[in-house]
Amino acid sequence: LHLEDKHGAFFLKGRASALRIFHTEDVEEDSVGNGNKPPKKSFFLLHCGQSTEFDVIFKPTRARRLEGEICLFMGDICSNKTLAELVGEGHKDKFTLDGLEEDTTEGNAESSLKKDIIDAVRMNHLQFGDCLVGKRRSRTFTITNHTRRKVMRFEWEADAPFQFSPKVGHLHPGCAKDITVTLKSDVPATFRRHLVKCKVTKINFELPQREVPDWDDRMCTVPWKDTTRKDPEDKFPKTEKVVEIDPEPAHTVVEESSQEAEVYLSAVAAHKQLKLKTMVVQFKDTQPSQTRTATFKIHNAGKEALEYSWDYAADREPVNKPFSLTLMR
Repeated sequence: LHLEDKHGAFFLKGRASALRIFHTEDVEEDSVGNGNKPPKKSFFLLHCGQSTEFDVIFKPTRARRLEGEICLFMGDICSNKTLAELVGEGHKDKFTLDGLEEDTTEGNAESSLKKDIIDAVRMNHLQFGDCLVGKRRSRTFTITNHTRRKVMRFEWEADAPFQFSPKVGHLHPGCAKDITVTLKSDVPATFRRHLVKCKVTKINFELPQREVPDWDDRMCTVPWKDTTRKDPEDKFPKTEKVVEIDPEPAHTVVEESSQEAEVYLSAVAAHKQLKLKTMVVQFKDTQPSQTRTATFKIHNAGKEALEYSWDYAADREPVNKPFSLTLMR
């Protein structure tokens, strides 16, 4: 395998399976086949039906699109039909969203090949998978401020059924925050690459930055307040806890500093659909201490995974529990 990379941004590394087939000495002619002369340098030897794995690592050296190529040499001849094109895009952003997934757009690879330009994979997708109607499911990623001196303010433009926490907040220089996205749909729905935008701006505090604490809309104070009404019969004041969201620190937005980040959300919310044709399991006459088995089937007709468990009915629990259930599949 020969790696062609002008910028030194790609690295090829063999896994354990590759080390097992790596050779530095000559091999006999019959092991190579067709009577060809054995190679005189390091090589990988794959027998019939054997396979191996390699890792390709991308470490960009500059903020731009970078390309490379892996060529396969069989003996001393390059196989033109066995090439792997490498595409990566280095970026140096002032803020990043980390912990997201690959954006697998339908037909993306085919459209790229048609225009002879292969796009780098975008990591801006969050997959919730199958969700039950009315049940919460959460995913988490991270937003990071890579600047050394600037404070950033972020705000997610999201509506129900997706909720972001925190939705609004500040990021001090070099700091990061975990963003939790929660989905709760009260009706069946399908979300395919649902677009959510985040507005990020640079801000300046009215006070010195070292005197301003970190803030987002999750931060709150829980004071005890007197809730006693003016009643002469009340001898002792009554107090209760009151949740108050901490006010956002006073600031001004830096002009022309607004940026947008995009995240795509995908999910399928559906009801449980269980099919069970057998309502009564009838056993034949069974002698004491004898074991008899009967089987029946349940079918998940829904689009999401179905969790289930068995238990005895409380009003019909038999004495000594002579029945047991075994999961066969």
